[in-house]
Amino acid sequence: MRIGVIGAGQLGQMLGTAARGLGHECVFLDPGADPPARTAGPVVQAPFDDRVALAILAEKCDVVTYEFENVPVDALSDIADLTPIHPPLDALRQAQDRLTEKQLFDRLQISLPDYRSIDSAADLRAAAEQIGLPLVVKTRRFGYDGKGQYVLRDLADIDTALEALGGSGLIAEQWVAFDCEVSAIGVRSIAGDVATYCLTQNEHAEGILRVSRAPVMDDQLTSKARAYMQRLLEELDSVGVLALELFVVGEDLLANEFAPRVHNSGHWTIEGAATSQFENLILAVTGERPGPTTTIGFAGMINLIGEIPDTARDAALAQTRAALHDYGKTPRPGRKLGHITVTAETDDARDRMLGEIRQSVTDSTLPAGTRT
Repeated sequence: MRIGVIGAGQLGQMLGTAARGLGHECVFLDPGADPPARTAGPVVQAPFDDRVALAILAEKCDVVTYEFENVPVDALSDIADLTPIHPPLDALRQAQDRLTEKQLFDRLQISLPDYRSIDSAADLRAAAEQIGLPLVVKTRRFGYDGKGQYVLRDLADIDTALEALGGSGLIAEQWVAFDCEVSAIGVRSIAGDVATYCLTQNEHAEGILRVSRAPVMDDQLTSKARAYMQRLLEELDSVGVLALELFVVGEDLLANEFAPRVHNSGHWTIEGAATSQFENLILAVTGERPGPTTTIGFAGMINLIGEIPDTARDAALAQTRAALHDYGKTPRPGRKLGHITVTAETDDARDRMLGEIRQSVTDSTLPAGTRT
């Protein structure tokens, strides 16, 4: 089958590689002149909301999916009658707005931090009085990797926070003193078959994912996360991969956000799972059942951010069970350029390998910070 992919970044690149391995072809739509996915299939160079280009893509392909959630829903609606789109547009619509996302969690009885919708200084002051400080104030749309966020610690900074974030269309969330952050990744087929991966523990700094480790060895948290995932996939009638980011607070899990797509915290699955998240998305959208999600030993991943120094390449080559993924992107501060995955027989061996590699990676040696 031919699969149309909106976006041709590194996630598209990995999707295209997985599709080739399964006997399918990906065609991408992206405005960039030299995107990473160019190595994995032809790229139609056009804006994401170019209705003519989208119609051409739909006519060329048997199914359409996307690699990021800020795709214009209205433009995709125009091609919904031409070819199937997975995951469905309603999942995309709800993921694009943090308020509707929180309301979805509430409706499905998925625990989450307290929150309020913010459109004025009075709204933000009331939220601070009702929830308490500090508050994490976010734009409802288009924030990622720590962008579009402000931590309000003092009522005197309300005007500053609003000015920084545009003044309206915001959401204020309770500050959570979490034990750690984890993510759950699941896949659902057209026929409704669901498979989930083990929980992954994640470390962030400056709002960007730095290191992931799998599996999280906690049966109670794993069971709770799987129940959340099942509810989300079925409520959204989703086909494909969905990722749910969560805070661990004692024995509870609080939802942070979800993404109806393959996810950075699941990159370890390429080497560390029986079927990668990318292969499972391709299987799902082409009408197949999910492949096994069994973890191969203990897996970890380090993001390569800003640059990929030669020392990082050497460190990966020095490990017998490590793999370097270079996205082919131009170096730039804060930009994800690649990742290194490791697998090991024990969690101690995995952590030792991650530690050795981490020492050689410039930006990834930043200390893990509390996610905002």
